Amino acid sequence: MNEFELIRQVFMPVAVATANPAVRLGPGDDGAIQRLPPGSELVFSLDTLVEGVHFPADYSPRFLGWRGLAVAASDLAAMGADPVCFTLGLTLPYSDDKWLKAFAQGLSDAAKQFGLALAGGDTTRGPLTLSFQVHGTVPAGTAILRSGAHTGDLIGVSGMLGDACAALRWLDEPSPSHHARTLLGRYHHPEPKLTLGQLLRGTASAAVDISDGLVADLGHILAASGVGARLIEAAIPRSAALMALHGEESLAMALNGGDDYEICFTVAPDRWSSLEAAANRGELTVIGEVTAEPGLWLSDGHQDRPVHSTGYDHFGADE
Repeated sequence: MNEFELIRQVFMPVAVATANPAVRLGPGDDGAIQRLPPGSELVFSLDTLVEGVHFPADYSPRFLGWRGLAVAASDLAAMGADPVCFTLGLTLPYSDDKWLKAFAQGLSDAAKQFGLALAGGDTTRGPLTLSFQVHGTVPAGTAILRSGAHTGDLIGVSGMLGDACAALRWLDEPSPSHHARTLLGRYHHPEPKLTLGQLLRGTASAAVDISDGLVADLGHILAASGVGARLIEAAIPRSAALMALHGEESLAMALNGGDDYEICFTVAPDRWSSLEAAANRGELTVIGEVTAEPGLWLSDGHQDRPVHSTGYDHFGADE
């Protein structure tokens, strides 16, 4: 297929399957047109995934279609946005019909699950790279920022942490155990917490999605808000699968492992009970408290020790 046949045969069906009335004009013109409801603001974010950096070489195209959009949609979740649409920039080393159809299937499945319409994009030739720009809306002035945490706020997280990081060790396992399959599922099919993000809107004082690791991403909230935090070691949520396979190492994975795409947020103590009641049962965990003292500390019940991020940094000293 040439470029235009690729768009017509592979991606136009995705656009049709994910159509949203808020997208007045989708693929096929020089640009897309999105309607904004009165009193709303546009929230948009861009994520780029490169083969060999963000996903392994020869990674399943169907998994990649889902995972790529989920990574981008997670940013909308962290800001409390209602998802609307996305554009895709796809760079391919060559046109492969089988690969493209599998990729488009995973992408379409994710787009329908997340409520995101394909509004347009671009294709070109080169090393396998995907760029997703996602759009959402919020009532004006209600987006959850990283800069709103206050001393005394509780620190909460959704879900379990460390599973996706641990899954990297099992990607090439030909016959993974039940626990390993659980971890792999978290890596292949992350679920951006869009509904939770909307629930946090107007309640959470700050939020961030956990893409580079809890310590690294919570650090963004602390830096933006000019505060510190104390975490409770025993409260860091870890799955039975992670504990069974990685034991004591699971704590470091939960603190510093990336790719979970859960939400870390801060909230006033008097709002926790109502928030917990409104969320899915067992979805949220209090893991610590915001402090006036700068820095991030981890308490084991006897002493506090400083913790520093070992999360992924594209331009770190070892790159």
